[in-house]
Amino acid sequence: MFEFPQFSKHSVKNDVLSGLTVALALVPEAVAFAFVAGVDPMVGLYAAFIVGLITSIFGGRPGMISGATGAMAVVMVSLVATHGVQYLFAAIMFAGFLQITAGLFKLGKFIRMVPHPVMIGFVNGLAIVIFLAQMGQFKAPDLTGAMTWLPQGQMIIMLGLVALTMAIIHFLPKLTTAVPSSLVAIVAVTALVHLLGLETRTVVDFLRTMSGDVTATLAGSLPTFSIPAVPFTLETFNIILPYAIILAAIGLIESLLTLTVLDEMTNTRGQSNRECVGQGLANVTCSVFGAMGGCAMIGQSMINVNSGGRGRLSGIVAASALLFFILFASAMIEMIPLAALVGVMFMVVIGTFEWATFKLARRVPKQDFFVIVLVTVVTVLTDLAVAVAIGVVVSALMFAWEHAKHIYASSHINEEGSKEYKINGPIFFGSASNFLELFDAKNDPQDVIVDFAQSRVADHSAIEAIETLAERYTAVGKTLHLRHLSPDCRALLHKAGSLVEINVKEDPSYKVATDLLAG
Repeated sequence: MFEFPQFSKHSVKNDVLSGLTVALALVPEAVAFAFVAGVDPMVGLYAAFIVGLITSIFGGRPGMISGATGAMAVVMVSLVATHGVQYLFAAIMFAGFLQITAGLFKLGKFIRMVPHPVMIGFVNGLAIVIFLAQMGQFKAPDLTGAMTWLPQGQMIIMLGLVALTMAIIHFLPKLTTAVPSSLVAIVAVTALVHLLGLETRTVVDFLRTMSGDVTATLAGSLPTFSIPAVPFTLETFNIILPYAIILAAIGLIESLLTLTVLDEMTNTRGQSNRECVGQGLANVTCSVFGAMGGCAMIGQSMINVNSGGRGRLSGIVAASALLFFILFASAMIEMIPLAALVGVMFMVVIGTFEWATFKLARRVPKQDFFVIVLVTVVTVLTDLAVAVAIGVVVSALMFAWEHAKHIYASSHINEEGSKEYKINGPIFFGSASNFLELFDAKNDPQDVIVDFAQSRVADHSAIEAIETLAERYTAVGKTLHLRHLSPDCRALLHKAGSLVEINVKEDPSYKVATDLLAG
């Protein structure tokens, strides 16, 4: 139904070159997300370096790129605006500890429970988000400071350079795969712009527009160690706790879903629990080095994979190259045209979006296609964590509704004059009401047998339904016999135990999932 393209094994050369490509594309995104969070651009760039480096070394998915992300930045902005950046660092530290805890308790495995329609909606929604984020590069402030579309001349040049970048990325692999086409496209378009003296916006123009400082530069120094300057009190804990929980959840959801996507693309298997620990270590480190924290970036990860990056070296090179640019080569990065980076991201959008979605409308159940569209729309309108949560809940409810209709019973009068009900289908919270409707206590004979051999008592709602059934027959003075119940079910039938006869012989030994047993 939904297949990613398969890729060959990685090599050191591909990892190094793809890492350099990713580093070039990381710069404007890190700067942009820093402004979204309301912090200095260097806070975002340091996060891209620290998160990228640590997750590449300790994370569970070789080839996956992490850094400052928009999904987390939109949560950070209110905390920064209300309490300042030091409280953000404290929240990131606590979020990191929560992520490490999730990894140590092996909670990362639950990402495998995300339904496939939710995964498709996730990648489609993020593709649209990445596309919409690039629209801001086609705008510039007017005399009043409002963002408006570029003048016609600049717009034509911008569109032409974007198209050229996309053409190079698309056609170059047909000629040679010796170097990543994205890296060639960025270098070629940058050289063309400066050789011809074309008037188009560059990375430094973007930085200065976002900051409002005409002297702003990407040049910086090494991040310095510093414990977040906040009072270590209960009041501080109460302030940062909700933000930390949300940041930890969003970071893990986006990272683990990206990990799953890359697993499919590369036909390999990442380690979700190790990735939780890696993300947590990265965020704790960010908090003590003045960085805003982050998580996996599906856009940059797609650039890396499409450029041939497969190993941990690709992420290490990307992070190291980014720091090198900040320290020694900021002028080179500042001169890159935004059009080249927009073209790269547009190709990421094309590669990320699952175009077969439109065909799936006729090939998959309507409820699955509805979930795909729902998750896509919610991802665009709100954020990833909300979209995935809604998608999982809706999928679960649809599953429960469908299986609730699968319970039925066949009945007959046996030689002794007793009526036997043979139950077919699972009994759980969704089907408990339907189960009770299968019986006619008022008109049934004096002796009634219920056989559960072809059924499955799944949860405590099912236990309650069986007890309710027993009470109904007792109320009309009739005897109910229950056969083929598991030992767990028999142990939990507190009320019905004294009201009915439970056949122990040949009863199954499966376990019923219930809070009482778990306790």
